[in-house]
Amino acid sequence: MISRKSLELWVGLFMAAGILALAMLAFKVGNLTTADVVDGYQVKANFDNVGGLKVKAAVTVAGVRVGRVTGIAFDSNRYQAVVTMDIDGQYKNIPVDSTANILTSGLLGDQYIGVEPGGEETYLKDGDTILRTQSALVLEKLVGQVIFNKASESEPPK
Repeated sequence: MISRKSLELWVGLFMAAGILALAMLAFKVGNLTTADVVDGYQVKANFDNVGGLKVKAAVTVAGVRVGRVTGIAFDSNRYQAVVTMDIDGQYKNIPVDSTANILTSGLLGDQYIGVEPGGEETYLKDGDTILRTQSALVLEKLVGQVIFNKASESEPPK
C-alpha cells in the first residue's frame, strides 16, 4: 500500500511535469526557443499588407531560418508597411534581386518571411532594401473576391 506522503510526492511531481510541459509549449508557440541572430546585418522590405506578421517572426531561405523580423513600421509617404529584418552573419550571400514573401505556417497560422533568392552576383548588405515583395494573403479579401465573382456571373445579361 502507498503511504500518504508518497502519494503526495507523486502528485506533486506530476503537477510539476505538467507545468513544465505547458511552459515549453508556450515558448514554442511564442517562437522564443530559437537563438538570436549572431553578427548579423539589417535589411528592409516594403509590403502593402503584413497581415498578422509579428516582430520576432522567422525569416527563412529554402525553409532554413536565416534571421528574424526586428521591426514593423508604417511609411506614411508610400502608405506601406516597412519590415526590418536581422539576417544572421553567416548568410551573407543572399542576392540583391531576391523576393521577400509573407507566408503562413503551421496549424496556428504563424506568419513568417520567406526569401526566394534571385540570380544576381551582388549580395544584400547592411541597410539594403529588398525591392521585390509579395504581401500576406488576407482570407477576407479572397472570400470577398470569390463571392463578388460568383454574383457577377449569376446576373442576367442586360
